[in-house]
Amino acid sequence: MARQQKSSIFQRLEGLPIILVFALILILFMYLAPEVFLRPFQYTTFLSTLPPVILLAGGLTFIIGAGEIDLCFPAILGFSGFVFAVIFKEGPGLIANLLMLTDASWLSPALAGEIVRYFAVVIAIASGVMVGFINGVLVAKIGIPSFIATLGTQFVWYGMATALSGGKSYALRGAEESSVWHILVGRPFANSSVAWVQQLPIQSLWTAIIVVAMWFILNRHRFGEHTLFIGDSNEVSRVVGIDVDREKIKLFTMMGTLAAVAAIFLTLENKNYFGNQGQGYLLIAIASVLIGGTSIFGGRATIVGTIFGCFIIAMVEPGLVATGLTGAWVNTVRGLIFLIAIIFYLFVEEPHRRRDFFARLRRVQAFGRIRSAE
Repeated sequence: MARQQKSSIFQRLEGLPIILVFALILILFMYLAPEVFLRPFQYTTFLSTLPPVILLAGGLTFIIGAGEIDLCFPAILGFSGFVFAVIFKEGPGLIANLLMLTDASWLSPALAGEIVRYFAVVIAIASGVMVGFINGVLVAKIGIPSFIATLGTQFVWYGMATALSGGKSYALRGAEESSVWHILVGRPFANSSVAWVQQLPIQSLWTAIIVVAMWFILNRHRFGEHTLFIGDSNEVSRVVGIDVDREKIKLFTMMGTLAAVAAIFLTLENKNYFGNQGQGYLLIAIASVLIGGTSIFGGRATIVGTIFGCFIIAMVEPGLVATGLTGAWVNTVRGLIFLIAIIFYLFVEEPHRRRDFFARLRRVQAFGRIRSAE
């Protein structure tokens, strides 16, 4: 009987290669810019700005792991963000006038306003679910390739957000006085005597809970197993009894839901809705997923790797600025890190690629020696 080949530590521990890359980059920035990266304030900034990116990249990990792609989620950030902002801002006054509420009424205007703001959260998430479900139906039932389907719906929902908002931004003045703001993006330790503790945002807690749930779904739940089966082969998945169409609709619906939650976090954190909200997140989220080790061909996905990919992408800009370089180098360095991380990941976690590379290298060297001898 042939002996089974032992898996390496890099294969047994999820995301270990990219964790090492993250540690090396972090140590480098700590050495080059200790005044920034050895102080806690930079990390509290990450905890307030990264949750939307992490939610988007986490959902995209499932999509790419299934061998599909979603280009629509930036538009969901814009569309769901608009839905949330307009109800959050205009809803309380509209309801108070419609019901002619006063402080002496059975329902005070302040309480009615809070109810409407929670309703804004529900409607915004529902809008993301709707868009994601439509994407899933277009891909799974109608059979449009996901790249084409989600590219088309990106234009549709960005256009809807622009048309409905008139291209305007919505400033959510006084948002921090709402319980919705405090529950979703507030600073629970604002009264602490330690300055950096005061800045710890609660959305990082909600994001961590969602990420842990996604990890369990991907690695311990039948839905995650089906996702990776589909990424390997749609045909084989159908043969073993997986309802591929249903699972794909679930995947895109989940992506839409996560994008809507990210839109709410983003809008509340900024206390503003911008007409171009969501632009710039597409490549960052995709790069985070692929840097983390999820295969672009499907069949392999890692939530842990994706999270560290998000942190690597986020560290580049403040790291470069703190070391004295201009922001113009940010995308160049991100691209280099992306390529280095992917090559490192392939060579460490896919031994057959490493063996093939060195075999080709030996053939080239042997050919060179033969030519020299001639």
